[in-house]
Amino acid sequence: MTANHFTCQLITFATKRAWNQVFQHRVQRTQLGIFFRMSSDCESPKRPRNEVPVIGTHSGTFHCDEVLACFMLKQLPEYKNASIFRSRDEQLLRDKCDIIVDVGAEFNHQQKWYDHHQRSFTETLSSLRPELGDEFKIRLSSAGLIYAHYGERVIEYILREYGKSPLSPKNLKLSFIQIYRNFISEMDAIDNGIPMYENVGEPLYKISTHLASRVHRLNPSWEDEQGCVIEQKRFELALELVGKEFVENVLDMAGSWIKAREYVREALEQAKSVYKTGEILILERFCPWKAHLSDLEKEYNVVGIPKLVIFSEKEQSWRVAGVPVSPSSFLGRKFLPQPWRGLRDEELSTTANIPDLIFVHSTGFIGGAKTKEAALAMAIKSVQWKDD
Repeated sequence: MTANHFTCQLITFATKRAWNQVFQHRVQRTQLGIFFRMSSDCESPKRPRNEVPVIGTHSGTFHCDEVLACFMLKQLPEYKNASIFRSRDEQLLRDKCDIIVDVGAEFNHQQKWYDHHQRSFTETLSSLRPELGDEFKIRLSSAGLIYAHYGERVIEYILREYGKSPLSPKNLKLSFIQIYRNFISEMDAIDNGIPMYENVGEPLYKISTHLASRVHRLNPSWEDEQGCVIEQKRFELALELVGKEFVENVLDMAGSWIKAREYVREALEQAKSVYKTGEILILERFCPWKAHLSDLEKEYNVVGIPKLVIFSEKEQSWRVAGVPVSPSSFLGRKFLPQPWRGLRDEELSTTANIPDLIFVHSTGFIGGAKTKEAALAMAIKSVQWKDD
């Protein structure tokens, strides 16, 4: 990213007094449990290294990546009560801070310097964490750098803070990967100006939060009052906004998402007991299944075999859905037979010779039945059907 190189050199007596009263020694507890102790290079006293730790980042216009990086660090016990010091004076940052993000033109994990703007920087999640495979090729921002090095611990401490059960090592790794896909990669890509598509095909990343643009709008506009105090207040608002959404994502991915994956895993393991070819899965209740099934097929070496998924939508209502060729695709491996499409109720049941059917969509990607038995009969006839 580029930002105006802003360092406050002169402040009025009134502004300085307000700064001292509001920020220099203030500790504020927010709903997310974030402690804010903010300072900037407007006020930059030296401090002994054994005092409260300091997280450093740049002053001036703030962006989603360093805000998120700061928030993640403050979930860790060693930085929970840390102050955040904002400056563009590299020497001052190194003298004053225990860890520095998004400024300084250097990435050095041992020194705890995490900038990504230098020309020599090319790191991705896959390059820093090769055990995760070669899927993750987006150049990291400061958020991605902090997540790559501290993400699992951040997840564990957020779950602990919110009274959630700890994850197994396997599920912690799965949650870490999914949170990167679902949340962090968007921040990395936008901050580095990476296009969503290299060419026709699947996007390199997905925009699911639009958080970067919302954080950007929290910066003072050219018409607003300017100054360090205003900047710090806005940065604090951004930290609260980003933190709330990140925590929600962690709790969802490490909770509901993991449970759904295990549910789909069980259905896949039992597929051949439903139908001998393993082409039909049954979920006794609906859960998000498409992305999970796509991943689990690779794990179980059955890519392309599942064709239809049966699930209960509500009482006396079952669905038969075609498995898409990819989780976001509208193309299916197997849809319901052409003669059934667009039919409903008795006409559909008569045509298919299966009682208790409700409908088949006009495209054939999904159908409905009143009972599980009728849904299974619909699915079996569909996989046996020879398409024209």
